[in-house]
Amino acid sequence: MSYLKSQMLYDDGKHYKWTAKADEDNPYYTKGTDYSQLNRTEGYEVLYFINHIGKKHWTNTPANTSTYNKIERMIRYSVPSEIRTHNKIADWIITNWNNTN
Repeated sequence: MSYLKSQMLYDDGKHYKWTAKADEDNPYYTKGTDYSQLNRTEGYEVLYFINHIGKKHWTNTPANTSTYNKIERMIRYSVPSEIRTHNKIADWIITNWNNTN
């Protein structure tokens, strides 16, 4: 199962930005900070990251909408702001999964 934009908790038009300017921010970069760091207000980056972590770490019991919603809430409210890279955010979520609502 994939997480869809329509299933996201904070897709109210106020929290996430869904467009990227090619000269400043490109969702297709494969190197640099756009590749390694998660911008928590860019919806396309957050959605891609949530799907990636869900498919990678929930292999025995596939991720469902509830799992994806929890990942999204953790990214928004629980993951410390100084943790910015995809790998460190994913590690934090996995480590703190049972300690966070």
